[in-house]
Amino acid sequence: MSVQFNPAIANLQQTEALRPSLQTVHAPQGTKVDFGNAVQQSLDKVNEKQGQANQSIVDLLSGRQQDINSVVADVAKADMSFKMLVGVRNKLVEAYKETMRMQI
Repeated sequence: MSVQFNPAIANLQQTEALRPSLQTVHAPQGTKVDFGNAVQQSLDKVNEKQGQANQSIVDLLSGRQQDINSVVADVAKADMSFKMLVGVRNKLVEAYKETMRMQI
């Protein structure tokens, strides 16, 4: 049984099986990190937190977990990470629009 806490990321979870797995990038000081990989890793972390929150809810509903405080904490972490992701996305879109308005 799967409980969708946040239907806005259902597409991310469905396409997870289609994309290749990425290795974690730990860049030493002074080296360049690929922007696409950094964004993908952030999306993966947010998706992981959403999955943990979903699993906590399922465990609580099925009786495997009795501590509601940990479930609320998992859901709050997932919510906060999703809001942060949306905020970063909005800033990126705003920066892109500003760049497109520049005169050459």
